[in-house]
Amino acid sequence: MNSVQPIPVVVLSGFLGSGKTTLLNHLLTHRGGTRIGVVVNDFGSIEIDAMAVAGQVGDSMVSLGGGCLCCAVDGSELDAYLEKLAAPVHRIDVIVIEASGLAEPQEMVRMLVANENPAVRYGGLVQVVDAAEFDATRAAHPETDRHLAVADLVVLNKTDRVDAAERARIEAELAALAAPGTPLVGADHGRIDPELLFDRRPWTETRGQLSFEDLLAEAGEHEDGDHHAAHAHATYESVSFATDQALSPRRFIDFLDRRPAGLYRIKGFVWFGVPGHQERYEVHAVGRFLRFDPGPWGRGEPRRTQLVLIGKGIDGPGLLGALEDCREADPGRAGPESMWGVLRYAPRPVEEAPAEDAPEDPPGGARG
Repeated sequence: MNSVQPIPVVVLSGFLGSGKTTLLNHLLTHRGGTRIGVVVNDFGSIEIDAMAVAGQVGDSMVSLGGGCLCCAVDGSELDAYLEKLAAPVHRIDVIVIEASGLAEPQEMVRMLVANENPAVRYGGLVQVVDAAEFDATRAAHPETDRHLAVADLVVLNKTDRVDAAERARIEAELAALAAPGTPLVGADHGRIDPELLFDRRPWTETRGQLSFEDLLAEAGEHEDGDHHAAHAHATYESVSFATDQALSPRRFIDFLDRRPAGLYRIKGFVWFGVPGHQERYEVHAVGRFLRFDPGPWGRGEPRRTQLVLIGKGIDGPGLLGALEDCREADPGRAGPESMWGVLRYAPRPVEEAPAEDAPEDPPGGARG
């Protein structure tokens, strides 16, 4: 899989004590069969966070100690670590960077977008917020507002430590500080569904001697008690859409631009059928982050669209109806200009569009 598609790199950001390491550990222990590479960026010479997760990722973890990653003169050090993790021998499916609590998320995003390694791609910025210390954090770190403005997904952590009224007040402030439409996920102890950030491979118990992953899964079952009920995914809804009819690129982009804040993730493949653009377009959205990856169809693979939408409090029938309205009866009549909106979020430049019609990419180059 990784030899064909680049590995997504997801950034976990948030101020000291917000719960990033707890969230990362949750992802690692509930990853199924997914192989996660981890870059831990600690501030200071004692890499406490690195030691906290080292036992769960083994050789797939690298650590950037001695300061903030975003303070580097260039991204050469990060590039080297990403190249190491992306090596085919590791068979990594996703890379998670736990940023220093004092890092500048926007600079980290720029470094990842500028990375020229075709084996990796930027996969979104997740900003973790401590509900119990929200006001104190904003007072001590006024840059909080700037960080929230560039997040693709906001996780309000430690919701178990505030009452309903306080949580509602904080959520309203976060909605005002983040970019319009940025999804907000509530969590306690960093428990969010990994499917909101990446695809989980099926976990298959080994025969004979248990692997480390088997032991983690076994321990999780004993700890959780009711294994399924304890999983975060029990609180999310999933909607599937499939059609053999091509989609209108313009109407589909309009659908994505207007997606509700409760829609956390979109994944799948889209067929547009526009002359000159008849590839299979893989779509990946985490919060506001959006990316299309064009690629060839498999031999004998039918031309069709297949999408999965994951969210909370979403109108499933309404979303399906909106996607039905995106279907295009005669895609062959569409001109190349109809693809400009899609290609804006693809890893190749839009050469057909006149300069005045090609909107400037926002920071990160792939935001919805």
